[in-house]
Amino acid sequence: MFVPEDHSHRRYNPLLDEWVLVSPHRTKRPWQGQVETTPDEQRLSFDPGCYLCPGNARVGGVVNPSYTDTFVFTNDFAALQHDAPAGGSHDGLLRAESERGICKVICFSPRHDLTLGEMTQADIARVVRIWQAEFYALGTHPDIGYVQIFENRGAMMGSSNPHPHGQIWSTQHVPNLVQREDAQQHAYFGAHGQTLLSAYLHQELASGERIVCQNDSFVALVPFWAVWPFETMILPIRPQAMITEMTLKEVDDLADMLKRTVTRYDNLFRTLFPYSLGIHQAPVKQSMSEHWHWHIHIVPPLLRSATVRKFMVGYELLAEPQRDITPEQAAKRLRDASEVHYRMEA
Repeated sequence: MFVPEDHSHRRYNPLLDEWVLVSPHRTKRPWQGQVETTPDEQRLSFDPGCYLCPGNARVGGVVNPSYTDTFVFTNDFAALQHDAPAGGSHDGLLRAESERGICKVICFSPRHDLTLGEMTQADIARVVRIWQAEFYALGTHPDIGYVQIFENRGAMMGSSNPHPHGQIWSTQHVPNLVQREDAQQHAYFGAHGQTLLSAYLHQELASGERIVCQNDSFVALVPFWAVWPFETMILPIRPQAMITEMTLKEVDDLADMLKRTVTRYDNLFRTLFPYSLGIHQAPVKQSMSEHWHWHIHIVPPLLRSATVRKFMVGYELLAEPQRDITPEQAAKRLRDASEVHYRMEA
């Protein structure tokens, strides 16, 4: 008899219309053996050499204001140019086209030594409100079709600065992954009259085995189709197409959910857990968005300890994603992690 916890199998991701291979028999108890932690470095609340700290100069001579909560500025090394000339080339299968965009940096806190898991709920709520304001402002720009809000945390994820910060890349065109999620959600809504993620969340809440934590407005869970070992999604219980649709209560509840989820990550291996966090929501120029249910993806690379990570190589690069520990095992481990940050324990 087939038992998902014991036998290799594939799981379907309805958001992207793709499959992930699950091989639970390869590592029956992935948490056995040595658990390595990384020694905490002495972190300064203000670093005079940090180009994101208040009052410090950035490359080019611009001086940051002496900000006391959040600070937003246009990226000095933006991946997109807002004034890129229109044009491109089309030669058979060889196609290129101009892409304009605006890139912003958001400093979450003036404190150089904090992370989302260590910030207060009130301070995280302030970051969420900045996300809303920037999303709305960028979305009204005539050249912008999509606004991607994200955070890369940790050198392992390519972050060039430990100061707590995130980014926003806004583009003319809708990115590939978002296009696929849009198509899948649109098809499901047309067939069933409800959002795909509402139906999915209903199943997850009924089961409970992949739920990490929840509050009145949001649920954090390990997706049934998760690729990365401790990948999670944060879903609003009430269907919404964009983060600007949140009530004040939902903003506070999202801040609570972010803090609780990120703290669990950090406590899992007692290290400042590296990850990429991103918000997927409806394209800003889309006329009909009722099929959209915005959500947050958090993708961390760590597998066994603070120093052992998962790599996408071999079969995964050339065929399809694969994981060893099941999403149910990962969810239980995250559920069992403390909500009191290990750096704040007495």
